[in-house]
Amino acid sequence: MHSDPLSRLVLELRRGAHRVPAAALLLLTLFSACAGPGDDSSEAGIGDSTPAVVDSQSFARPDQVAVRELALDLDVDFDNRRLEGTASLHLDRRAPNAQELVLDTRQLEIRKVTLGDGQEVDFTLGEEVPLLGQSLTIPIQPDTEVVHVEYATSPDAIALQWLEPEQTAGGEHPFLFTQSQPTFARTWIPLQDTPQVRLTYKATVRVPAELLALMSASNPQQRSSDGIYRFEMPQAIPSYLIALAVGDLSFQSLGEHTGVYAEPPVLEAAAWEFDDTEAMLTRAEKLYGSYRWERFDILVLPPSFPFGGMENPRLTFATPTIIAGDRSLVTLVAHELAHSWSGNLVTNATWEDLWLNEGFTVYFERRIMEELEGRQYSEMLAELGYQDLQAALEEYGPESSKTQLHLKVGQEDDPDEVFSDIAYEKGYFFLRTIEETVGRERFDNFLRTYFDRYAFQPMASDQFVAYLRQALVSGDDSLEEALRIDEWVYEPGLPANVSEPAPDAFEGVDRQLAALAAGTAPGQIDRTGWTTHHWLHFLRNLPEDLTADDLARLDKALAFTQAGNAEIKNEWLQLAIAHDYAAAYPALESFLTSMGRIKFLAPLYRALAETEEGRARGLEIYQQARPLYHPLAVGAVDHILGWQQQDSATETPDEGTEAAEEAPPQEDAA
Repeated sequence: MHSDPLSRLVLELRRGAHRVPAAALLLLTLFSACAGPGDDSSEAGIGDSTPAVVDSQSFARPDQVAVRELALDLDVDFDNRRLEGTASLHLDRRAPNAQELVLDTRQLEIRKVTLGDGQEVDFTLGEEVPLLGQSLTIPIQPDTEVVHVEYATSPDAIALQWLEPEQTAGGEHPFLFTQSQPTFARTWIPLQDTPQVRLTYKATVRVPAELLALMSASNPQQRSSDGIYRFEMPQAIPSYLIALAVGDLSFQSLGEHTGVYAEPPVLEAAAWEFDDTEAMLTRAEKLYGSYRWERFDILVLPPSFPFGGMENPRLTFATPTIIAGDRSLVTLVAHELAHSWSGNLVTNATWEDLWLNEGFTVYFERRIMEELEGRQYSEMLAELGYQDLQAALEEYGPESSKTQLHLKVGQEDDPDEVFSDIAYEKGYFFLRTIEETVGRERFDNFLRTYFDRYAFQPMASDQFVAYLRQALVSGDDSLEEALRIDEWVYEPGLPANVSEPAPDAFEGVDRQLAALAAGTAPGQIDRTGWTTHHWLHFLRNLPEDLTADDLARLDKALAFTQAGNAEIKNEWLQLAIAHDYAAAYPALESFLTSMGRIKFLAPLYRALAETEEGRARGLEIYQQARPLYHPLAVGAVDHILGWQQQDSATETPDEGTEAAEEAPPQEDAA
């Protein structure tokens, strides 16, 4: 998932889980390397290289007892906005004297717990902890192999968004989708909600007969006649990748291993937009090895989906705002596909090390796009990313601990806060710098081996650093000095050895900006061959002293207010707010009330909140839009505008002020 960066709303960051010394983890790395490549079978779970780190965001104790397999049996109740049923947890890897299983729960009604032999047991719900929920402690016997938990979700469960028919594209049927990352799986399933634990799962889900149910698992391509669906995910995944969606959905194939699901009015446009997905998959395998998840399908969700995309294995969730009609924003698809290796296959052990998921994924995404579109294209992506990184460093300050790749996350911290351009773009530039220091062929071989060796296993920063030194640096002191590994991972700011993007990535755009500043009329600038990336660079680099009249001239010549591309419209509307260009305000209201993607909502509402008049306008728009937004988006915008809840009966949990945003803003035609 990609950050917006909503870290600009951040609370004070990070105290908490300790870091194991690198020397100790080097021994662990060397030991696990002897075990050979990670197992990609259904038996793959917590591997031999499980990092010895503490996940401060989970009550679970997988060192004592780990859940190896989950079986769900659920009824989807749209009338009461609840999931009800049973989670059966198959256990493994327990300490010899383990006497209890500890799970994560939040907003769950636990009705009954039984062991595999049918024995009902007393359970203990711990004290409510803000953001984390409650521990569920279940006594077990030495021979206990499975535990059954009967439960129901809350109508306000943060992971679940229940949509009325009018909030969907079709307008006739309700819709449900989940968002489990980073720690919200516990609000709809009682489990060990930590990325250190990987599990396979099966599910039986009952829904209204007119709807189709999908999961991050093997999926149907047509509706069942009775509304009962059965799913299986034979590859072990962390809890944040368990996903469910239910709605009026249809399927269209894109290739042998790829396809798209969407509401019927959206399906044709979505299938055309994502036509290159199979080619992306082929290029990705060429770079870093075989795709291990059998299928890569995309589900286009209703507009209230708060992110660009979510990399649920086998079924990426995607925002409809990337359907631009010209395939100009499908870099998001490359990003989610890249997660099939970095994140889904090798996973950050805790949210302190999000960069191991997202920095790697941005690097891989840009390599895929380079394969498809060439080096100049990927350098434009890198340059826009570098601009985002510089903005984040300026906002936080170069000495801020928030600019480290490895962060400190304590139990009292909101894990959503780690989703910023530091994890994504600083992580990317670290890997880019390694590549350009050691050479692409050598680095590609390193990454291919890394993904294979640690497949289906968690990874911590210290463990990766130890492996990097052992497998790539190999005792070369001059290379160690050139890479500055510890400075990149554990220190704030941007190291001086950063490999910057090519200086001429936007040379043509810069010439036109100079011509515009010299008096060339907006309609006369040469924009031949410009893509979304060119326009984003153009809008970001216009003079700061523009007037509303200047914007009117630009708009008359270039029609920004009428732009159908959401990325371009977002940049333009921020300029319109900053320079009080009133002619764009109707388009601003329409934009903010027609979608719920936090990446766009947050900067626009922030810009409005800069002035009293703007804040009043923002509150007026938000009062209309708030019921349409996901709880994570509501939490973010509430915080920005200082929203005072008008009706306590409809209060939404104050979550997501730092919610993540998946796709990078630099997307263009493939």
